[in-house]
Amino acid sequence: MKKILFQDTSFRDGFQSVFGARVLTEDFIPAVEAAAHAGITHFEAGGGARFQSLFLYCGESAFDMMDKFREAVGPDANLQTLARGINVVALSQQPKDMIDLHAKMFKKHGMSHIRNFDALNDVRNLEYSGECITNAGLHHQVVITMMELPPGCSGAHDVDFYIDRLKKILDSGLPFDSICFKDASGTSNPEKVHKTFKAARKLVGDDVILWMHTHETAAQGVHQYMGAIHGGCDGICVARAPVSGGTAQPDLISMWNALKDTEYTLDIDVAKILEANAVFKEAMSEYYFPPEALKVSSEVLLSPMPGGALTANTMMMRDTGTLKLYPKVIEAMSECVAKGGFGTSVTPVSQFYFQQAFANVTQGPWKKMTDGYGQMVLGYFGRTPVEPDPEIVKIASEQLGKPKFDGNPVDILDPGIPKAKEILEKEGLPVTDENIFIVGALATAGGNKGLDFLKGDFTVNVRKNVEAEQAKAPAASKSPGPENFVVTVNGSDYNVTVKEGTSEVQSVSETSKPKNAPSAPTGGSTEVIAGVPGNVLRLVVGVGDKVKENEPLVVLEAMKMETPVASPCDGEVASIEINQGDVVEAGDILMTINPS
Repeated sequence: MKKILFQDTSFRDGFQSVFGARVLTEDFIPAVEAAAHAGITHFEAGGGARFQSLFLYCGESAFDMMDKFREAVGPDANLQTLARGINVVALSQQPKDMIDLHAKMFKKHGMSHIRNFDALNDVRNLEYSGECITNAGLHHQVVITMMELPPGCSGAHDVDFYIDRLKKILDSGLPFDSICFKDASGTSNPEKVHKTFKAARKLVGDDVILWMHTHETAAQGVHQYMGAIHGGCDGICVARAPVSGGTAQPDLISMWNALKDTEYTLDIDVAKILEANAVFKEAMSEYYFPPEALKVSSEVLLSPMPGGALTANTMMMRDTGTLKLYPKVIEAMSECVAKGGFGTSVTPVSQFYFQQAFANVTQGPWKKMTDGYGQMVLGYFGRTPVEPDPEIVKIASEQLGKPKFDGNPVDILDPGIPKAKEILEKEGLPVTDENIFIVGALATAGGNKGLDFLKGDFTVNVRKNVEAEQAKAPAASKSPGPENFVVTVNGSDYNVTVKEGTSEVQSVSETSKPKNAPSAPTGGSTEVIAGVPGNVLRLVVGVGDKVKENEPLVVLEAMKMETPVASPCDGEVASIEINQGDVVEAGDILMTINPS
């Protein structure tokens, strides 16, 4: 009987898929210790969104978390992280020196394996990163990414396409220790998975280890794994209660049961696993479980949204008060996939699809080309599996002011380490390899989240039940949490918060006026209106400032996208009706301008 290898993904992909990766280290380490005691020896321990989310939302260093994870499981366990080719674990493409530093830092902080994928299946994006991972003494698991195409689409993501990608990997000579087929959306037809593994096994022979990774989002995961195993797969990724199934991986015990009466088995002690699960459930008992993470979402079969991105996106939509738009955005995403060149819906491309769909819903189809999606169709992340729609490429080039690019993305990136050192020195911060990587990997167009973290300028945003009750309705129907109203009494405005689903008033406070703002706009002023919903990320001007037409006044942020709002005319800022950190809806008045 063949023992199928397995990796416990609960503490990385499970956390990302259920909690949007927002879990505090001190809360889950006891569950890691219990899992190791139960005999589990291979864990996914970081990388992916469990790198940046620790800095952005948890107020923690991902390097410290990895050190504590290694301490909890002992020296012999396999600890694996997830990397995105030339993006590694960063928010954008990384230059060669940062890619090399990534591998060295993860080795230093206790990791033994790195799973390395490229969302476009562009083998060029895997070559240098694979060399760095191998040179650092880590197990390099190279990846082919999978999904199902929206109805009516063809030309990629079939068996022939995946085997062609595998041949390109073999022909490239890039070093690897094992191969994984990764379906982040869990949408691939199980029969296609079976045929892919059967063909892959025939191509690579019996000695190469083949893995399969998927999600249960669309209730296909167990069936995919069975198809993969019967086709020659050696190892699978599973999660454990309370973060198994739904948007996460198939459950370990469920897979053990599915393999009964076959020639395959998972080598586990079920009683010990149940004991470890009990510890895990207790550790997560205070956390908010989004309802969309716990159900079957068959609509992703038509708009392949990864489980790990689905809840990350809905968490951000909760933050910006836009969760009610989710059904429209997921529907609009199908067109973004169809016209975008069929990059696999996995980070960062899944976010590009969702951001563009969000912009299409909130601002009109293709009125705003988002930076990530636009750069992707223009070739700045590599070659898409098929050519994107020519009209979309034209729109992207015009709006972003960039030509189409067919070169190797890593060749046009300036070294990152010197820039990061300069930033640290200027700020008087320690110039360590860890700090260099944090500053280099978490830079965005609107600022540097890594620098903010190192300076202590961050807010912990982890949702627990003591702060937000479990939603009683599906995500598609309404946003959870208290409802806010503005009530006017005798000419004064008051913020009133009412407990969701009741008439119970939770709080009443008088509305605050921004500093220096007049009580009402002066006559003849022009209102500056929010065109999209989002958080007020940054106020660029103040009351009394002179402004020019099209000059940025305020920056809104939603879904990791920054949207500047420009002045509609020349004039002087008469009033500011919002504060930094406020959540605004499309149509809200942000400022007023006295035209000149």
